[in-house]
Amino acid sequence: MTLDLPQRGRLVGREHRFPVRVFFEDTDLSGVVYHANYLRYMERARSDMLSVAGIDQRAAFDAGEGYYVVADLRIRYRRAARLDDALVVVTTIKAFTAASATIHQRVMLEREVLTEAEVLAAFVAPGSGKPRRQPRAWLTIFERLLEDV
Repeated sequence: MTLDLPQRGRLVGREHRFPVRVFFEDTDLSGVVYHANYLRYMERARSDMLSVAGIDQRAAFDAGEGYYVVADLRIRYRRAARLDDALVVVTTIKAFTAASATIHQRVMLEREVLTEAEVLAAFVAPGSGKPRRQPRAWLTIFERLLEDV
């Protein structure tokens, strides 16, 4: 028996591509995607990108190493998505330091950018929430994701 699995994205060169379908629950009374739902789409895409690239956030959290928090977010809404639109969230690593990663994301409808954001994800220590170094293996993965393909 094959189990149904949740939707996964894929890496295409430096880009992670994550498909999203707009459901009725995503829309507001005017029939367009409610603005906060773009953040949900982007969060799912970021988490999936890290997983697909080989970063196990759950293992790091369970081992007490730390976890990511959004330290800064800049978002620009260009045009609204509508019910049943087939979107793709395109995610790329723009830069990283020992304790953070800068991530650029675009919510696309075919070739049109509907929303784009730049996210600073900081790796922090459990309990104190203070920035701490990311695992070295993760930095190696970020280096690979920054290379020109």
